[in-house]
Amino acid sequence: MARPDKAAAVAELAEQFRSSNAAVLTEYRGLTVAQLRELRRALGENTQYAVVKNTLTKIAAREAGIDTLEDQLFAGPTAVAFVTGDPVESAKGLRDFAKENPNLIIKGGVLDGKALSADEIKKLADLESREVLLAKLAGAMKGKQSQAAALFQALPSKFVRTAEALRAKKAEQGGAE
Repeated sequence: MARPDKAAAVAELAEQFRSSNAAVLTEYRGLTVAQLRELRRALGENTQYAVVKNTLTKIAAREAGIDTLEDQLFAGPTAVAFVTGDPVESAKGLRDFAKENPNLIIKGGVLDGKALSADEIKKLADLESREVLLAKLAGAMKGKQSQAAALFQALPSKFVRTAEALRAKKAEQGGAE
């Protein structure tokens, strides 16, 4: 029979897995408490970074319906970054912190139920943020609308210039006779 404190910890972790967009598993061996605090600050308010017990986390992930995490991700001291906001921002925060502090190792994670390797998380970090991508999309759409407006405006304008040229040519021919 499971102890009540462990059952409560599993339930809490399972709820965090369910309520987050992504979860990134890291190894934090060698980081000081001050560095962990700095990492939590760097990740922002949309990411909760929690040191977890491997066995309880595996059970919680299974209870949350996440069967894609491999057992090797749960080796060594593990901490999980539960992301409720933009996963790109959190991946960038983890990547940048890991560059400055090589003791932080990104093991892998899960994004919308799909398992991610450490390399895929680094690729995710290389993406631009959601806001930047939306701004680029809006700019591209606005550009296409401007092109369409110019095209629609060009047709009547060209017709008027052609009609004026024909009128001028007719007047010239009529005046020459």
